[in-house]
Amino acid sequence: MTAIQSPTVLREDDKAAAAARRVRLADAIFIRATWLCAMLVMIALLGVFASLLIESLPTWREFGIDFLWNERWSPAKDIYGALAPIYGTLVTSVIGLLIGVPVSFGIAIFLTEMCPPVLQRPIGTAIELLAGIPSIIYGLWGFFVLTPIMQSIVQPALISSFGHLPVIGQLFSGAPYGIGVLTAGLVLAIMIIPFITSVTRDVFGTVPVLLRESAYGMGMTTWEVVYHIIMPYTRRGLIGGVMLGLGRALGETMAVTFVIGNSHRIATSLLAPATTISASIANEFSEATSDLYTSSLVALGLILFFITFVVLALAKWLIGRSESF
Repeated sequence: MTAIQSPTVLREDDKAAAAARRVRLADAIFIRATWLCAMLVMIALLGVFASLLIESLPTWREFGIDFLWNERWSPAKDIYGALAPIYGTLVTSVIGLLIGVPVSFGIAIFLTEMCPPVLQRPIGTAIELLAGIPSIIYGLWGFFVLTPIMQSIVQPALISSFGHLPVIGQLFSGAPYGIGVLTAGLVLAIMIIPFITSVTRDVFGTVPVLLRESAYGMGMTTWEVVYHIIMPYTRRGLIGGVMLGLGRALGETMAVTFVIGNSHRIATSLLAPATTISASIANEFSEATSDLYTSSLVALGLILFFITFVVLALAKWLIGRSESF
């Protein structure tokens, strides 16, 4: 004879089965929701790329690959070339990195290795505040404060000191306008310093205390500990921080627009006016009077999209190489 289960036991089994079904349903919904979120990112990325490509097709049909190598930009004659904005974007970003990266590393090293505890919080807060300042504020500061200093003090000093030299003098030739490539690079450096510093400081904080103390116990100096222990241990994070700063510099618009001069020309002098991709789009999109003009500006956006993709791919490659050492 089979034992007859009581109604209470049956109800408990039903509740357990129902609870298990709810858990499985919730888990299935959660998995599909996360997949949907991931797909939305890919759809948005592909959508941006497709829209840029489609809107820029008239430019590529009209000028072809020569659009990348042509310096001339003449809306009056409907002739457009992207070389000058590409040049300005890359040069100002490189200047920003050359100035900003060493300063950022120095601040991070000071905060993690040498800063008195009473100063760590105020300096850290100041860095976070700098990171939160809108770019247009940097642009106004650069135009009204930095540009007069560059015009009256810095650029004349550079011209008199290096302008007569055979090769390097070409970089510091011309009139001291105040605005120009060098000024834009300085503003970008100031803007990316908080980002690189914050990442670098956090990365340095991941180094085990025992590793630091062991190095100091062996008689290493602070410089030796930083160079031989901390930086090799954190190279992946350092690369990520630098690439974060480069990405910010490449896409910056308003701050650069104020101080670069917005001139579609390529000059060997760092003191001469120039333009960048983002500055050209911001300045001229509302003034585009023809379809080809608008398409050329969208094509500049597509080029910036591609440059950003290359930078991210390079960062991944560098991080991958750092893991093999």
